[in-house]
Amino acid sequence: MAKCLKHVEFLLVALFSGTALFAAEPERGTVIREAPLYVSPDANSQKVGIATRGRDIPLIKERSVIDGKPWALILATVEATELNSKEITGWVEGRLLVTTATPNGDQVIYGEAVDSERQAEERGGRRHAAEDAMRLYYRVYEYFPNSPLAGEAFWRAADIRWQLEKSGVLQRPSSRESNPELRTQIDDEFMKEIRKKFPHTKWDDLAAYDMLDNKICFDWKGEASCPEKESEIYEKYAREHPQSPKAAEALYNAAYRQAALVDIYKSYRQQDKSERARKKGLELSQEVASKFPDSDWKPRATTLAYALQQNIPVYGNGNPNSNP
Repeated sequence: MAKCLKHVEFLLVALFSGTALFAAEPERGTVIREAPLYVSPDANSQKVGIATRGRDIPLIKERSVIDGKPWALILATVEATELNSKEITGWVEGRLLVTTATPNGDQVIYGEAVDSERQAEERGGRRHAAEDAMRLYYRVYEYFPNSPLAGEAFWRAADIRWQLEKSGVLQRPSSRESNPELRTQIDDEFMKEIRKKFPHTKWDDLAAYDMLDNKICFDWKGEASCPEKESEIYEKYAREHPQSPKAAEALYNAAYRQAALVDIYKSYRQQDKSERARKKGLELSQEVASKFPDSDWKPRATTLAYALQQNIPVYGNGNPNSNP
């Protein structure tokens, strides 16, 4: 009897374990157009909310076809206010819903993300298009982690998020007492995640470059400490990420800060330091021009080198366009 009970217990455990093991992943999705939610599968019924592009739809409860038109009953996240969101249930037109089961769903969502990003860049483009693009890109990575587009999509989502937050904090005073001239820290959670999941890739390089923003001063205030530190930071990045799409820009930024130091040191009558900065700036500028001959950074570096050779100020009262 004991052996029989143990055998039955084993079968039950195996049965339930197998059920859990082979249960299909729940179908998730998002909408690729702003989509009204209705109380019933009828466009004439009461609206209960609006699902915006890229919002996560964690559950498709039911599907139906009414008069040849597909509908889906979904649990969706919608905006309750400018700052808050909530989950509601409603019917949405099925043609606007792209899910993990949609053929080529990763490409469809990615394509809409690209379109939204372009809308955000156009003058008079759709309001909140950048946020839409950010969410859509992230959905590609989240829903289709094995897609060839996953890495690029995650990077684009993180970069848009970074730039949006960066533009919102540039005018805010820093809260860090130890370094009051620095910007308020930008949330780097996504950037760290990219570097962890895609090490030694283009996206790792790009994420590392964006993260330098948290080490850059908000205002130099005509003092040498910030450009000294920043030049080292940018040069170090260029040395550690020589294949990065941002390597030339980083090296140019290091050179520009040396050029700025030439003028800053002169203002404090530190001629020796000024001359060392001039030589370092020339060295870095010429390196940009030689290593990246086909980039836009070569002519910029050549112009910077010319300014250094001709003792033309690049920072301070001598140059009205001297912001770092």
